[in-house]
Amino acid sequence: MVDGPTLALDAMGGDHAPDIVIRGADIALARMPDLKLILVGDEAQLRPLIEKTKRLATSNFTLIHTDKAVGAAEKPSVALRSGRNSSMRLAINQVAEGAADGVVSAGNTGALMAMSKFVLRMCPGIERPAIASFFPTRRGETCMLDLGANVDCDSQNLVQFALMGEIFSRLVLGLSRPTVGLLNVGSEEQKGSDAVRGAAAILREIKSESFEYIGFVEGDDITAGTVDVIVTDGFSGNIALKTAEGTSRMITQFLRDAFKSSWAARIGYLLCRGALEQMRKRLDPRRYNGAVFLGLNGISVKSHGGTDALGFANAVCVAADMCRYGFLNKVKEEIALYGDYEGAALTRQTSVAS
Repeated sequence: MVDGPTLALDAMGGDHAPDIVIRGADIALARMPDLKLILVGDEAQLRPLIEKTKRLATSNFTLIHTDKAVGAAEKPSVALRSGRNSSMRLAINQVAEGAADGVVSAGNTGALMAMSKFVLRMCPGIERPAIASFFPTRRGETCMLDLGANVDCDSQNLVQFALMGEIFSRLVLGLSRPTVGLLNVGSEEQKGSDAVRGAAAILREIKSESFEYIGFVEGDDITAGTVDVIVTDGFSGNIALKTAEGTSRMITQFLRDAFKSSWAARIGYLLCRGALEQMRKRLDPRRYNGAVFLGLNGISVKSHGGTDALGFANAVCVAADMCRYGFLNKVKEEIALYGDYEGAALTRQTSVAS
């Protein structure tokens, strides 16, 4: 068997760690048996959990012990200074040292971004990493970034997010010329913050064959799938993400309650159970778990902190796919092709990823 990617897992990160991390790793191995895992965390807690698994226990995994972990409420600056021996930091170090191809953590988002940026460094020309992931829409899937890495962004940051997002969509979704929109409180040009209007002015001047900037989009355009890439700051992006997840759970609960309300409703459920199951799977946030920090010199994937084992397994598989298909090198090549986007009437001739 050809060796698969090697991933370092922050086994102590997340609301339900280390249990969901270990069980998630076991599920990921069922999907990708060639995967090699480096588990970083408290050995006394991890060993008993590993022994209960079917595949992880017999796999060629590596365990790096540390009893230090980054707290969920810890400030990124504090975690960066005091968390050198934490499970998150040691897992990221594995990528920097070449022992792993990527890292996955369900821990503190701000700390993961700060540590990943400090240890892995940035791609040339990129100021900040952005968290990117996909939303289910009426048209399929839409890439959205930033989902929480940067609360405050200026216009230059948003333009860089737009460029990275359209590259991400072309590589992952295979789109030839994705459409890009800036999330705003209205579609009129005069609306929005200085940062959003400034980014729009720059993007309007970029004449590219690789993507099409169509202007401002609003909140309801996210689920409508109006554009392929939605760009926003991490504050608004994270709120949109959590709102979508909460709405999905609310609809599921409403349907469950409705079908339990009477015998006729229970019979109706039996008749349409197959269709409801399809809808549930499409809305299941675990299916889309695994957001990528774009712009780093390494693969760093953030799992939702409150996910379960299935969701964490999806995040592991996202990281594995990024490594397996050379995602990082392709992004570096595409970013380098864009060079300096500042200036008027820029025309870019970028290659379309196969």
